Amino acid sequence: MSDFVGDWHALLVLVIAGFLLNEVWRMIGLWLGGGVDEGSALLVWVRAVATAILAGVIAQILVQPPGARASVPDWLRFCAVAAGFAIFVGTRRSIFAGVVCGELLMLAGKWWLG
Repeated sequence: MSDFVGDWHALLVLVIAGFLLNEVWRMIGLWLGGGVDEGSALLVWVRAVATAILAGVIAQILVQPPGARASVPDWLRFCAVAAGFAIFVGTRRSIFAGVVCGELLMLAGKWWLG
């Protein structure tokens, strides 16, 4: 294969381990959870815990960024999150629009700062 794709064995392992095995568990969860009431107290609690964990991960990445994101100034990261949240709220809770806005602002800011 080309140099762009790299070693096709590694890609095959990623597809099998990262996608196919995950899809099996998703289908099992869909089959088992098909008859569960979405308004039940247990599922409301599970949804709240999942939201709290996600908020914690986002906060940790924002405050202590890993890798190349650490080179982005704090103020730019916080502004990108604020702009993404504003677009999320302004577009009737469109996650896609909020994420794209935040990423574009951070990329443009980093490019402008050099």
